[in-house]
Amino acid sequence: MASETPPADGSTHRDSDTQRGDDGSLPLGLPSWLGALLPLVALAVLIGGLVLFPPFADLGGAPLPDVSVTHSTIPDGETVVLHVTNNGPEPVTIQQVLVNDAYWDFTVGDGGDGARTLAPMESQPVRIPYHWQPGWDLHTALVIDGGATVPHTIPAPQLTKGVSTSLLGTLALVGLFVGVIPVLLGMAWFPFMRTLSDRWLHAVLAFAGGVLAFLAVDAGFGALEVAEEMPGAYDGPILVVAAAVGALLLVQAIASYWRDDGRLSPLGLAYLVALSIGLHNLAEGLAIGGAVAIGRVSLGAFLVVGFMVHNVTEGPAVVAPVTREERPSLVHFAALGVLAGAPVILGGWIGSIA
Repeated sequence: MASETPPADGSTHRDSDTQRGDDGSLPLGLPSWLGALLPLVALAVLIGGLVLFPPFADLGGAPLPDVSVTHSTIPDGETVVLHVTNNGPEPVTIQQVLVNDAYWDFTVGDGGDGARTLAPMESQPVRIPYHWQPGWDLHTALVIDGGATVPHTIPAPQLTKGVSTSLLGTLALVGLFVGVIPVLLGMAWFPFMRTLSDRWLHAVLAFAGGVLAFLAVDAGFGALEVAEEMPGAYDGPILVVAAAVGALLLVQAIASYWRDDGRLSPLGLAYLVALSIGLHNLAEGLAIGGAVAIGRVSLGAFLVVGFMVHNVTEGPAVVAPVTREERPSLVHFAALGVLAGAPVILGGWIGSIA
């Protein structure tokens, strides 16, 4: 009988099939998928036990109230509405409301039943009958049970026309001049880009990529700053990260769908770049629509000019993948420009309505 020579390091090996069974099942004949499910079930049971029998219940103390005013609206010259969210784990009752350091009447909710208690994770409007002066700051504060106060300032309130057909038409026109036309103007560099050497073409693309990278970092920090001001119930930072990762996964999924034999054609890559820039321009429309809808026309005009100049630089990035290929038809150029720039219009509409 031939003997087996042990490994040089003195270790022994056992056949993997001997450890888990020849059919791939777990010990006791359990199926393999159950082995993947059992840890998740055990984790769920453990979490449920901690929720039902919290280990800190006997240490005393009560959870601090966590109430925030998400935003405010002024439907007319005699009413102020504060939109309030209870982020904490316990019900909260609004005892009093102050407006400019004076106690004022108020109602909670739209039902008019007199209830002033917010359940955990509940949001309700607080309506205050108050004759306010346009342009004068309103300093409000909610006094909740236990004596805690939640301040909220409305700077220089003004009545605006709100969302109308004319506003949506104006935003569509603005989106055309901010998104579609500048991108098409940038794409007009296509004949000149075809004459560039590879070194200069890569330099132009590197510059465009650097601008977009800077904008991504700057916008990311800005989004996280805004997220910190959101009610805790919404988990603002998680929303920001989830939106960024979701957009990345969306683009990757579409790229995988468009690939032919594992390779993306130059024209397909151009459409993918246009789609990515379109998602970016959707956010520009949100900013413009929101600024115009709340009456900040000067801010809206500033954003329009800034985005117009910026969006011209996006055109070369869209057509760069096809600069070394046969020139696409004008239909493809028009489609690329609309895909990259038209989301500004949609963003403007969403921003104005929101």
